[in-house]
Amino acid sequence: MDYLQNKVNHLKIIIFDLDFTLWPFYVEDYKTGLPFHTDINGLHIARVDTSGRPLDGYYPEVPVILQTLSALGYTLAVASRTPWAEGAQQLLKLYDWDKYFTYKQMYPGSKLAHFDKIRRQSGAKLSEMLFFDDEIRNIKDLRGVGVHSVLVTDGIDKCVVMDAIKAFVAERELLVQEN
Repeated sequence: MDYLQNKVNHLKIIIFDLDFTLWPFYVEDYKTGLPFHTDINGLHIARVDTSGRPLDGYYPEVPVILQTLSALGYTLAVASRTPWAEGAQQLLKLYDWDKYFTYKQMYPGSKLAHFDKIRRQSGAKLSEMLFFDDEIRNIKDLRGVGVHSVLVTDGIDKCVVMDAIKAFVAERELLVQEN
């Protein structure tokens, strides 16, 4: 089954960390002032901070992944421990990704708190969530409460997402067989 062409019924929310998951930097490293903006030089569009320093961009497959998952009908969310939520929100808007995320939890602290808020707001069970993050401590914490969590080592791409959804389905089928 191609998991980027068909929606999985029991997968309600797909949640992404930001730094080193959707883009290859810590957003707070660019905290030289607000706002981030687009600088157009001829046909080349560079995203820069207010000092003119270029951003490192995002992982190349992220836009198509977000668009595809959204088009399939998945609810998408962000859970980030960033100390600079305002900058993260600006980047989501600058990259035109804000439209994909129904829930956004962006503040320092525990990912468990982020997920509890998303759970309460959405009504989804933790076992109906899929999470991508680059930090093993967050993966361990969320696996401990029943969230299918995937460690991202080189940013998100289509293979990572497809493998994660496949593993989510396999884990779900195993749980059904045990009951």
